[in-house]
Amino acid sequence: MTARGFERSEYEGRLARAQALMDAAGLGALLLTTEPEIRYFTGFLTRFWESPSRPWFLIVPASGQPVAVIPSIGAALMAKTWISDIRTWPAPRPEDDGISLLAATLDEVADGPVGIPSGPETFLRMPQADFARFQAKTARSLRDDAGITAQLRAVKSDVEIAKIGHACEIAARAFARVPEIAAPGVPLSRVFRGFQALLLDEGADWVPYLAGGAGPLGYADVISPADDTPLARGDVLMLDTGAVWDGYFCDYDRNFAIGAPDPRVSASHTRLIEAAQAGLEAARPGAMACDVHRAMADICGAGEGAGRLGHGLGMQLTEGLSLTAQDRTELVPGMVITLEPGIDTADGCILVHEENIVIRPGRAEILSPWADALPVLD
Repeated sequence: MTARGFERSEYEGRLARAQALMDAAGLGALLLTTEPEIRYFTGFLTRFWESPSRPWFLIVPASGQPVAVIPSIGAALMAKTWISDIRTWPAPRPEDDGISLLAATLDEVADGPVGIPSGPETFLRMPQADFARFQAKTARSLRDDAGITAQLRAVKSDVEIAKIGHACEIAARAFARVPEIAAPGVPLSRVFRGFQALLLDEGADWVPYLAGGAGPLGYADVISPADDTPLARGDVLMLDTGAVWDGYFCDYDRNFAIGAPDPRVSASHTRLIEAAQAGLEAARPGAMACDVHRAMADICGAGEGAGRLGHGLGMQLTEGLSLTAQDRTELVPGMVITLEPGIDTADGCILVHEENIVIRPGRAEILSPWADALPVLD
C-alpha cells in the first residue's frame, strides 16, 4: 500500500543533489518562495497557500540544512517536517513582512550568490515592493538558479511515482462510476459536481481541477466551466480531472457517448487511442519531447496551432516539459508525463484524450489504466 509522506532519506537525497548542482553552478544558496518548491525540500503540505496574505521563504544553502523563514502561523506544521531551523515573524506585517528576517538569515547562511528560480513556470511569491526592499537589505547578489529546481523536480523518485500512480487509481475508480451520475437529461453542472464527489469518495484528498465538455460530435474546448445544459442523446461527454493524493496530481480524461455514438465520433476516438499508443512507444529515454509530439500529431493530424499534446506532471497539474514541436527536452527515466492528443471531429468540435505515463529505462510505464473502446451511457 502506498504510504503518505516520505522518509527523511528522501529529503536528504534531494538536498544532496541540489547542493551538488549548486556547487557546480557557483551558488551559495537557493531562495524558494512558492508552494511546490518549498514542499519539495521540506514536505510542508497545507492548503493554507490559498491565502495570498503572507509570503513564505525557504533557504537551501550550499552546505548544511535548509532554513525556513515563515509566518508564525506555520511554525507548528513546519516543525512536523524534517526541518529544524525555523525562523518566524508575526505575519501579516506590511511594514516589514519577513523582509529583514529573510535578509539577515540569508546573509548568515549563504556564502556566495543566491539563486532564485526564474525560468518558465516560475514566479516570485512576494510583493514586488517587498522584493525591492529585500534586495536593498541583503549583502548577497541575486541571480537565477541555473534551472536547478526544475531539473530536480523533473525526475521523480519511485516513491513520488507511487503517489501519482495512487492518484491515477483513485480517478480510475471514479471514472468507472460515471454511469451513476451521467445520463440523458442530467445537467452538465450536476455531472461535474457528482464527479468531484465520486473522486473524494474514492479517496482523493481534494480536486483542484476539473474540466470537460459535452455536445454533439464533441466539444468546443477543454477548459470551460460546466453550465446547466442537460446531456442529450448523441452528445459526447468528456471529464478531465486533476485530483490530488498526498500532494501529487493525476491528470487524465475520459470520453463517454450519451447513447449510440455517431460513426465520426467512434472513428475519431479510435484514432486518439492510436495516437496515445504511438506516443507511448515514442516516449523512451533519449527521445525528445518533440519526438513524442510528432508521433501523436502524425496520427491525429494536430498541427502547430493545436498547441501541446501533453506535459510534465507531479506536485503540480502541469509542470516541466511540453509535448510540442519545439520542445527538445530529453526524456530520462523517472519523468512523469501526460499524453494528450486531440482531433477535430467537425467545425468547432474536438475530442481530446489523455493518459499518464512514466519514462522507464525500456518502454514507458502506464500509470492511468489505459482506455480502449468509447463507453456508452444510456
